[in-house]
Amino acid sequence: MVLKEGDRVILHDVHSKYDGEIGTINGIMETMFGSSNYNIKFENGQESGIGEKSLELIIEEDTEE
Repeated sequence: MVLKEGDRVILHDVHSKYDGEIGTINGIMETMFGSSNYNIKFENGQESGIGEKSLELIIEEDTEE
């Protein structure tokens, strides 16, 4: 999955107070192992250092006709 800044995601992390909430990626950090960690901004705060496995991309469909 390719995630980029501005994408809306659902966080799946039972140890986070934002588990199950929708947020927006507002930062991407490359690790020394070649993977990425993400900063996610939520309505009531922010979570940093989130791995891709804990994120579900929200696909927004175009409703214009």
